Amino acid sequence: MPLVENGLVIGHSQLDQDLYELEFIAPKIANECMPGQFVHILPGNTLDPLLRRPISLYDVDKKLGSITLLYKVVGKGTNLLTNIKPKEYVNVMGPLGRGFTLISNQNAVLVGGGVGIAPLIYLARRLKENNCNVTVIHGTERKSQLVAFNKLLEIGVEYLPATMDGTAGYKGLATDLLSKKLDTKEIDFLYTCGPEPMMAIVADYGREKGIMTEVSLEEHMACGVGACLGCARKFG
Repeated sequence: MPLVENGLVIGHSQLDQDLYELEFIAPKIANECMPGQFVHILPGNTLDPLLRRPISLYDVDKKLGSITLLYKVVGKGTNLLTNIKPKEYVNVMGPLGRGFTLISNQNAVLVGGGVGIAPLIYLARRLKENNCNVTVIHGTERKSQLVAFNKLLEIGVEYLPATMDGTAGYKGLATDLLSKKLDTKEIDFLYTCGPEPMMAIVADYGREKGIMTEVSLEEHMACGVGACLGCARKFG
């Protein structure tokens, strides 16, 4: 069963025009978190909006008991989240969802598009702890959206950025990097999160090459625990 905690906010910063990083202490939830899962967070103290907002785990420090979220402002709920300040509390339920498969001693490639990089950061950390060789491809519109750069350097993975305007890394799509730069690389497992067309291309690539592939899907939802069936869906 998911847990509910009032998390003490220890950090909240704007990383780009509409991207924010929120860190809070919630030791009980943090201790149970797995890469690829998410938390359900109340965006404010009012009844409008009524429902919690599902946000992927960006990073987790189980020793500190902290959870970090990367979120994009897309509506009323996430806009309310931007008002939360350090030393305040957020009501959080989690962890929720099915996490990624954690492999060991293998070669993993993680492909993220836009804010879809979020669930791949904690995954990259755990895979490195499992002695995996990890390559992370992150595709964005522009350099300023490559907000996970410092975390990926700290984790110590091979990092391949791609920007549509060519302001950083490869000019073009993240999926182009996968096929052009890594076609001769031995890959045991593919993970991806981001726009559905991008994930479909990654999944097709994995199918063609015979590589195990997992995608992280996002959906509007109410309960977050599967009871209302609002988040059930097909992919591919």
